[in-house]
Amino acid sequence: MMNVIRAKDYADMSAKAADLIFAQLLMKPDSVLGLATGSSVLGLYAKLIEHHRRGALDFSSAKTFNLDEYVGLAESDEQSYRYYMNENLFRHINIKRENTHVPDGAAKDAVAECTRYGALLDQFGGADIQLLGLGLNGHIGFNEPDGHFEKDVHVVDLDESTIQANARFFADERQVPRQAITMGIQSIMRAEAIVLCVSGKQKAGILKAVLCGPVTPGVPGSILQFHRNVTVVADAEALSEVG
Repeated sequence: MMNVIRAKDYADMSAKAADLIFAQLLMKPDSVLGLATGSSVLGLYAKLIEHHRRGALDFSSAKTFNLDEYVGLAESDEQSYRYYMNENLFRHINIKRENTHVPDGAAKDAVAECTRYGALLDQFGGADIQLLGLGLNGHIGFNEPDGHFEKDVHVVDLDESTIQANARFFADERQVPRQAITMGIQSIMRAEAIVLCVSGKQKAGILKAVLCGPVTPGVPGSILQFHRNVTVVADAEALSEVG
């Protein structure tokens, strides 16, 4: 079932989505949280930090698993997703470092790292709630448009549109990694609940395809139509093409 929450703007989307994570942790303090990176969730993380600082939210028993990481970037690299998570959430809350999990982009054997990370996620039974953003090409995690749905944690060659979209974070486009480790579609879909955050006019067309179009690996996010508990939190611009 897909429940759509309409937000006025990015700030409202961030607050509404943060409330869902807040409620999950209140109900189950030792929840396994599936986390995402990117601009769509920055405001949400800021809201969670606010809740924690006023004493309303405790992360001491929570575990987290991130969707993905660039291949070739060490966690100390400012463009790595481990660095992003540390700077934008983890160091501001009372979560234990050993309870936070991000694929090791600097692993010598990326395929072996996929196996390790997938087994660790299996050990915890998957996420209680999985946070997602949506790429301009419909990707969730780094599951790019393809002829089939990849099931498990895997190494992916990034789509040219993804490389272009991420180039703004690097000094030179040539520095943008061409591969990433990502949870597969099955890894994402096993979550008990999913929260998809979408903001901006530029995402309107692809969000319509995800919500209303056919389920196809050419639009990876469309698979969410088959999940039993998805909440889409999107602002007015992102929902402007959805009736």
